[in-house]
Amino acid sequence: MNLSDVHIRAGGVEDAAAIADIYGHYVLHGPAPFEEVPPSAAEMRGRLMALRARDMPVLVAESGGRIVGYALAGPYRHRAAYRHTVENSVYVAPGHAGRGIGGALLARLVAACRARGCRQIVAIIGGGDNRASIALHRRAGFRHVGVLRGVGVKFGRELDTVLMQLDLTTGASES
Repeated sequence: MNLSDVHIRAGGVEDAAAIADIYGHYVLHGPAPFEEVPPSAAEMRGRLMALRARDMPVLVAESGGRIVGYALAGPYRHRAAYRHTVENSVYVAPGHAGRGIGGALLARLVAACRARGCRQIVAIIGGGDNRASIALHRRAGFRHVGVLRGVGVKFGRELDTVLMQLDLTTGASES
């Protein structure tokens, strides 16, 4: 598969099962999502509906009629002062990583957030050794702003979270 074979479009509740499958793989096999039980398609549908109700962007990458990745932004926190800051998520289906899909999704997600008037995007990356996600965000202009040590426990080990941030008000990140 070539990146030119990938089509990125707005995602919706009709994509819930495919998104749940991709996310579920990482819940079961990776440290990144701190969930331990994969959400069902119905649960994912509810999450997507909640994002849609808040006009939050959800994108999917399709290739050959299959969803091979997704990206979304949701509220960073629920207090009013945070209303212009979002938290992002990007996941690529197993077997499709390393082909530019995550970068293409994240670039489109950043543009969608900017178009909605968001001022900041925060990436909370599970697992301090999640080099692929850290590199993906760095390439998109996010800057490293901190580490929360040992805040998660999964697979019997303590996990850090890496905090990265993209300032959409300046058009460029600080290093």
